[in-house]
Amino acid sequence: MSRIGNNPIPIPEGVTIEVKDNAVTVKGKLGELTQEFNGVEMKMEEGSLTVSRTSESKDHKAKHGLYRALVNNMVEGVSKGWTKELELVGVGYRASNQGQKLDLALGFSHNIVMDIAPEVKIETVSEKGKNPIVKLTSHDKQLVGAVAAKIRSFRKPEPYKGKGIKFVGEQIRRKAGKSA
Repeated sequence: MSRIGNNPIPIPEGVTIEVKDNAVTVKGKLGELTQEFNGVEMKMEEGSLTVSRTSESKDHKAKHGLYRALVNNMVEGVSKGWTKELELVGVGYRASNQGQKLDLALGFSHNIVMDIAPEVKIETVSEKGKNPIVKLTSHDKQLVGAVAAKIRSFRKPEPYKGKGIKFVGEQIRRKAGKSA
């Protein structure tokens, strides 16, 4: 029994959902997202969308909660949007952006310049005495997560000093160094 899949998806005002063939399209004030699906049925009922599986096969049971969560994330994305914040911890680590280009100075011989997808809005905050922060905002949760993971992969936080790129609020497991 899927606990997540059985929950109805509430549809906020200003969001329209179209279910055609094997694709669901969600439109809102922040954008439009489309997701294909199979093995489940989607039905609109007065202000909510319900997802039900077509059979009790193992594959359909697995997809039941998945597609409900994906559509719920799409509805929340086009109405509110998704934000990820990354913090650069380390001496001399800097971040700046010019439009959709992110420029990172992470202690390598050259700066890393990364082109960010046009659907993702990027903002860098650098205050004196605080670590630089990179804010990523979009209506697509999967895209924001993928871009944030790519940025984090340039310099993952290390366990001894905690230097690297980490998510804001992320706890890094620290290790004690060698004691001579």
